[in-house]
Amino acid sequence: MPRYFTLAEAQALIPALEERLRRAISLKAAAAEAAGELAAESERVRLAGGALVDRRKLLDAVSRRDTATAHLRDVLESIHETGCQVKDLDIGLLDFPTLFRGEEVCLCWKSGEREIRYWHGTQEGFRGRRPIDQDFLEHHLGDS
Repeated sequence: MPRYFTLAEAQALIPALEERLRRAISLKAAAAEAAGELAAESERVRLAGGALVDRRKLLDAVSRRDTATAHLRDVLESIHETGCQVKDLDIGLLDFPTLFRGEEVCLCWKSGEREIRYWHGTQEGFRGRRPIDQDFLEHHLGDS
């Protein structure tokens, strides 16, 4: 069962979540870089007919990829444990479930925004974001 946030509850989490989100983005980039090195080295070995394999280089790249991936998984889990949902790690997009007039919707925050200013329906996503107005403020509910 999802946790439902008020705007104030979600907003209070932003500083800690933003730090974790930056860490997750960095870890994703590190894992992708190591995976790219592995792919490039594998292609080089394939083209060379399997000769001249630098095992130390390959093992280092595998280790860096696996370590970054494991840490990324831990950071994402710590974000999800708050009840928040990571929607797009590439742009730093987070959703916070809430209720508006009895219907589940999401408060929507993107990295770089100073505060949560938008919401959208669960099926609309980022492109369906609407500004939080007085009607929304008066008719949205969290768990508390």
